[in-house]
Amino acid sequence: MSHRIAYLVSQYPAYSHTFILREVQQLRQQGVAITVASINTPDRPLDKLTEIEKTEAEQTFYIKSQGPVQALLALAKTLSSHPAGLLRGIKHALKLGGWDVKRVLYHGFYLLEALLLGQWLRSQNLTHLHVHFATPAASVGMLVKTVFGVGFSFTVHGPDEFYDAPGYNLPAKILAADFVLCISHYARSQVMKLSPVAAWPKFDVCRLGVDPERFQPSPKTEPSASCQLLCVGRLTSAKGQAILLAAVALLLQQGTTVKLTLVGTGPDEASLKAYADELGISAQVHFTGAVDQDHILDFYRAADIFVLPSFAEGLPVVLMEAMAMEIPCITTAITGVPELITTGVDGLLVPASDTQGLAAAIAQLAADANLRHQLGQAGRRKVLADYHLHKNTLHLQQTLDNRLNGV
Repeated sequence: MSHRIAYLVSQYPAYSHTFILREVQQLRQQGVAITVASINTPDRPLDKLTEIEKTEAEQTFYIKSQGPVQALLALAKTLSSHPAGLLRGIKHALKLGGWDVKRVLYHGFYLLEALLLGQWLRSQNLTHLHVHFATPAASVGMLVKTVFGVGFSFTVHGPDEFYDAPGYNLPAKILAADFVLCISHYARSQVMKLSPVAAWPKFDVCRLGVDPERFQPSPKTEPSASCQLLCVGRLTSAKGQAILLAAVALLLQQGTTVKLTLVGTGPDEASLKAYADELGISAQVHFTGAVDQDHILDFYRAADIFVLPSFAEGLPVVLMEAMAMEIPCITTAITGVPELITTGVDGLLVPASDTQGLAAAIAQLAADANLRHQLGQAGRRKVLADYHLHKNTLHLQQTLDNRLNGV
């Protein structure tokens, strides 16, 4: 690949974006020259990062760390080197903001970030900018293209962008992009819905993946007295953890002995703990807080069943991790999830928000070790076939090659 690529993400490294770090490292191992830029600094202090994350952080260009002096210098350099582009960028930012003063102000900041990023791209001789997520970082990327004329593409995950496509200016980003990578056919269907048929040929499905060598089955040496449930994810309303707590309370009332571990942190942490207290199940629920990739395997190894009762998702990598470790998974039949799990074959799907259905599925697996084993093995086979990090990154590399070379 002759092109030198910059990845832009909203925050790097981040607990919830570990899959991006893995993708970057895998592409580099395959010979792709990628440099990372991030709007925000890491989501925790440097001394809390893993060694790999520290190395990545040292090599990352952090836009919001540049300060007002650097922003003014970037503005002056752009005015000197790309005056017409700067004018286009100002017009574009105003158009994206519309008649909303707050949105105009935000897009003014995005333009300043785009100038900082564009000047950095020039200094590094980077010819293409690829953005993960079609959120404000993609707005910055789109403005970089407007001002500096560099290549621009993004990976769309969903579902937030799909729920508020106008608010995220998603149709405009789709039309501005040279190409769009979609993590699932569901994601591809949503960008198709928002764009003219003439734009559809620039959409490619590039699945995420996990390393099955790292996430290997780990049979338990001793059976547990109670069924160990695990849920990994940010503690937010979209993940539906309150439904899981209600299901655990129902199971305990019905005589099914379970314990639940919730790995992650987020804005709903206090309310979820209060809800567990209200349900009288606090003794059976363990909130771990955020856990990095050096320690997450311990929680997977202790789990009998992985449960993700989400209301909204892209396509959860944590499900792939659990499946790779042959942990039977129960999740909801939403968005792109049925592309990963066929219910009764390599996991169980229940309707989102169905507390009784979720409890019944957990009870079914808790009572049937053979079914747990069967679904767990099938889950790993599915990951090996369709969500293998190395295979999918090779496909991503080939897709980038073809797109950037006009094939």
